[in-house]
Order: sequence, then structure tokens, then C-alpha cells
Amino acid sequence: MQYFAALKVGEKRVKVAQDLLSKYTGTAMPALALKDNKDNKWEPVGEENLYAVVKEESGYMIALCDSKGIAKAIAQWFMEDTKNEIVGRMKAEQNMQEYFGKLSLPI
Repeated sequence: MQYFAALKVGEKRVKVAQDLLSKYTGTAMPALALKDNKDNKWEPVGEENLYAVVKEESGYMIALCDSKGIAKAIAQWFMEDTKNEIVGRMKAEQNMQEYFGKLSLPI
């Protein structure tokens, strides 16, 4: 896929993920719209939404990512009880699955 076509599709998927995560966290930031690959072909992030939780010194970060672990939206920093409440609601209302694996975050 050409760069700008892939970017346009990826941006739409990021916006959907950002809006969805904002629904549960109050605010979310956009993350990555394109997948990194080794053959120089541009691909948008996947359409599926899984959640991932990252624990840091400041608290917990919640990300929505695709099945390859490419973060599409992130919200940070939550205390453990707030994180558990957010994750519980996403699982119950969206039947969202957790992503286990290496998460690609914007740096």
C-alpha cells in the first residue's frame, strides 16, 4: 500500500481507538497509525482493538492496540483500582480481549 493511503486508513483506525479509550478513561492520546515492517511496504495498524496494561512507577498506562501489539491509543497514569475498573468495564461492555506480548508505543 502506498504511504499516504496506508496513513489515511491508519489514522481512521487510531481515531476510532482513541474515541473508544476516551469513553472509558476520560481522555486518550493517539499513538501509531502505521505498522513497521522489514520490506519497506507501508501498512496501517490493524482494525481490531485489544487492550494492554503497562505498569510504571507513575501508575498504570492503558493502551488499545492491534493483534500485533501496535498501540493505537494510550491513556495514562492510573492507580490500580481505577485501572481495574476501566479494564473491567471495557471487558464487560466491549468483550475486549487483553493483549499479551511486546507492545509498540510511540516514543
